Amino acid sequence: MPTAVVDSPVADQGHPSDGVLLRVRSLLPEFTGALKRVAEQVLTDPAAASRATIVELAERSGTSPATVTRFCRALGFDGYADLRLGIAAETGRARSAGWTVDIGREIQPGDPLARVLGQIMAADTRAMHDTAALLDLAEVERAAVAIAAAPRVNIFGASGSALVGEEMQFSLHRIGVPVWAWTDVHNGLASAALSRPGHVALGISHSGETGETIELLAEANSRGATTIALTSFPRSPLAELADIVLHTATQATTFRPDALSARHPQLVVLDLLYVAVAQRTHERSHAAFQKTAQAVQGHKAAKDGTPV
Repeated sequence: MPTAVVDSPVADQGHPSDGVLLRVRSLLPEFTGALKRVAEQVLTDPAAASRATIVELAERSGTSPATVTRFCRALGFDGYADLRLGIAAETGRARSAGWTVDIGREIQPGDPLARVLGQIMAADTRAMHDTAALLDLAEVERAAVAIAAAPRVNIFGASGSALVGEEMQFSLHRIGVPVWAWTDVHNGLASAALSRPGHVALGISHSGETGETIELLAEANSRGATTIALTSFPRSPLAELADIVLHTATQATTFRPDALSARHPQLVVLDLLYVAVAQRTHERSHAAFQKTAQAVQGHKAAKDGTPV
């Protein structure tokens, strides 16, 4: 049975056989040189890795058996046999769930849309399940409690993360939470500088390395706000800065690299957080929903197609 390894980057993240490929993807930015080549080979063809001997995997990755052994220990495994079993179990679950139809296969320019749709659905489904497995519900609870009680919530993000942040701002606004989503750094910094204890700042970044988002969250943190990071990399600078970390997983496909494929998992986590806030502010949220629905009712078309 695998045992924890001193200084292993995943030693505190549960049983190493749970979500082996997810762990490899999460740690890929931290691996360098030969270890990174082994990780990339495993991710490129997990099924082949689960069948390969240690010598075969070393040859395919251009490394050595000793490097593969170090790779296993970095993941928290005693040896290569345990790694193979973990990968085999995960690929077996994926096959039974119908996720392996196109995962890992590059989308070709001439592929029919039916195949492309299958790959996107398979990748997104896998990413959702991986995110659910990674998510620390105690952290979601902490974030929901903080937001429900906050007199002000600031959301920071750039590019695609800004769009996700605006979606969260829309949802929270509908239930009466005083929330602002900032995409301009200057305006965001001005708002962050006015933060105080009790306020909440949510920073969204797939990589956790977006400089502007880190700067904005750091400013809010320095003023005493409770800070939340939504990222795919729990050891990233953004995560290290935050009081609460919400972890997402991704499953990249051709034309949809990690930063783009992160959107749906991010929205799932934020939807969960939004519902958790609404649960804790039920009376206020219900009243806000009724008021906002009535306010826009006059702009909806009647059932016969004519404006109300």
